[in-house]
Amino acid sequence: MMDTQLLSPSEIDKAAAIIKSGGLVGIPTETVYGLGANGLDSEAVRNIFRAKGRPQDNPLILHIPDAAWLDAFCEDIPQDAWRLAKRFWPGPLTMILRRKPVVPDVVTAGLDTVGVRCPAHSMCRAIIMEAGVPVAAPSGNRSGRPSPTTVQHMLEDMDGRIDAILDGGDCQVGVESTIVDMTCVPPRMLRPGGVPLEELQVVLKEVVLDSAITQPLKEGEQPRAPGMKYRHYAPKAPVTVVWGDPLRSAQYILDHAGDSYWEGIICFDEFAHWFEDHPVERLGGSLDCFEHARRLFRALRAMDENGVKHIWAQCPGTAGMGLAVVNRLTKASGFHVIEV
Repeated sequence: MMDTQLLSPSEIDKAAAIIKSGGLVGIPTETVYGLGANGLDSEAVRNIFRAKGRPQDNPLILHIPDAAWLDAFCEDIPQDAWRLAKRFWPGPLTMILRRKPVVPDVVTAGLDTVGVRCPAHSMCRAIIMEAGVPVAAPSGNRSGRPSPTTVQHMLEDMDGRIDAILDGGDCQVGVESTIVDMTCVPPRMLRPGGVPLEELQVVLKEVVLDSAITQPLKEGEQPRAPGMKYRHYAPKAPVTVVWGDPLRSAQYILDHAGDSYWEGIICFDEFAHWFEDHPVERLGGSLDCFEHARRLFRALRAMDENGVKHIWAQCPGTAGMGLAVVNRLTKASGFHVIEV
């Protein structure tokens, strides 16, 4: 087992050198920490799948430092894609585009498309520029686990599995990027994330929501983007999501959770004092969906640390960033959702 280096913010050149040489580096982004490798090196990309225990049919995202790199890896780029890039890059938006042959099959899971984004984290872009190659990078967790939003989370899942982790501080968005398929008309959102649907609709005339956002893929259906097919974002304990009016959902949890220490509660700040006999993780105020996103994965991992046997989670509505939080919670629960 390799010895994973923890690199300081000043050691961008070391991180880039590891990527250029075919190694794996935990890299900070504004969304979550990613597990990065040279996106043009098939063997290096295969090592991402090995380190994560990730299914081979789950495609990866290429990270680039600016939109000028798009033409090198994508073709038939629609005008709307350039408009989105101008509005949201650098930022938490991934676009699915037709790929050029230079992109290895292992990155795209054999699809003729590839997901591309330009991250907003300056250290991440600096690594890519220094390496001189696009970086393939899924979230830096063991497959299926809650995504890492701190360098400590990366170490928990990847210490001894990868070459290095660059410490870029805590992630500011807290959930992965929004993914929009730009190869179809109208464009289709495949995964909600750091760019809310309402903001996309300002730029695009119409955006269709893929059914995989709210329900599992059908048997044999191939995912076109990360996070569509498998159980994702899940802690060790089973999760029950309670969705509806915040007061009613808190009351439902209070009535059904009992008084066992082994029943963990993830709730809005207003109701935390209701559950003093339980391990509690706060999501923020009931109306602050941006804060819910920032805290969600940290809360799920904290429940693992507490060793709870079951988790109850309040869930916001689907407006704004709420859609991304709803998506992550429902997938973490295996779609075990109770409406109140």
